[in-house]
Amino acid sequence: MKVAVLGAGAIGAYVGAALHRAGADVHLIARGPHLAAMRRNGVHVRSARGDFTARVHATDDPAEVGPVDHVFLGLKATSYAACGPLVEPLLHDTTAIVAAQNGIPWWYFHRHGGPHDGRRVESVDPGGRVSAVLAPERAVGCVVYAATELEAPGVVRHLEGTRFSVGEPGREVSARCERFGEAMRAGGLKCPVEPDLRNDIWLKLLGNISFNPISALARATMRQMCLHGGTRQVIETMMRETLAVAEALGCEVGVSIERRLAGAEKVGDHRTSTLQDLERGRPLELDVLLAAVVELAEITGVEVPTLRTVHAISDLLALGSAA
Repeated sequence: MKVAVLGAGAIGAYVGAALHRAGADVHLIARGPHLAAMRRNGVHVRSARGDFTARVHATDDPAEVGPVDHVFLGLKATSYAACGPLVEPLLHDTTAIVAAQNGIPWWYFHRHGGPHDGRRVESVDPGGRVSAVLAPERAVGCVVYAATELEAPGVVRHLEGTRFSVGEPGREVSARCERFGEAMRAGGLKCPVEPDLRNDIWLKLLGNISFNPISALARATMRQMCLHGGTRQVIETMMRETLAVAEALGCEVGVSIERRLAGAEKVGDHRTSTLQDLERGRPLELDVLLAAVVELAEITGVEVPTLRTVHAISDLLALGSAA
C-alpha cells in the first residue's frame, strides 16, 4: 500500500512513522526545518509506549511521490481550498483521501441520505471551493483521538491516545477503509472502521466546539476552564446545544456531558490547539468547529443562543489574529 502524508506535522508524521513500521510505502510531504530534519534523520517518535525511529522518504514536492493509494491529509482545514496543486500529483482513479480534521468535514452531507443529502455546508466549503479540490467521492473520514506535538524538528512526542477512527460517508464498511485500518493496526495504532463515523465526529466535536474557542478567548488551559464555575457553566450549555443539533441530524453521541467534562479536567493544564495557534499567530480553525454547527442549527431549526454568542466573539478574535 502506497501512502502519502500531506501535511506531515505532529499527527501526520506520527501516522506516517507507524505505517512505515507496518511495511507500507510511505512518503511524508512537509516543509521547512521539520522536513530537513526528517530527510537527515527520519522521524523520531518519543512515547511512553516505546521510542522508535522511522526512516521515511520525505519531500516538499508531491510530483516526486506520484499517485498513491491513500492520501492522509494532515493539513489544517483552513488550507484545504488552496491545496489543489499539492494533492493533484498524488491522485489516480481510486485514490482515497483520509482527512484527519476536527469539526464538521466538507463531505458531511455527501451520501448522507434524507432531506439534506448532498447539501453543501457553506462554513466549511464556501462556494464549493473545497469540494472542487477534494472530491467528496474520494473522502474517507477520520476522527483523531491521539495527541502529539512536535518536540523539535523531526521529533514527535506522543502524549496520549492511539485511536484513529475511519469511515465512509455512505456508512458502508469498504475495502479501502479495511486496508487502511489493517495497516494502521499493524503499525501499532487503533483504527476501527466505524459504520457511521458521524457519531464519532459529534463526540469529538462536543469538546472542541466548547473548549477550543473559550480557551482562546480566556487564554486558559483545560483544567482552568473546568474549575472556573462560570466558564464551566458556559461550556456545559454549549455542549447541550451541540447535542441538540447532533440529535436533530440523527446522530447519537453516547457520552454524557458530565463524563466529557470529567475527562477534560483530567487532561490538566493542556493548551488547546486553538490557543496554541493564537499564541503562534496562526489562523484559527474555528469555522469547522463552531460556525459550521451554527449553520447546521439554522438548517435543522435548533435554537443555539450560546453557540451564536461565542461564535460572534471568537470570529472577531479570529479576524484580528489574521490581520
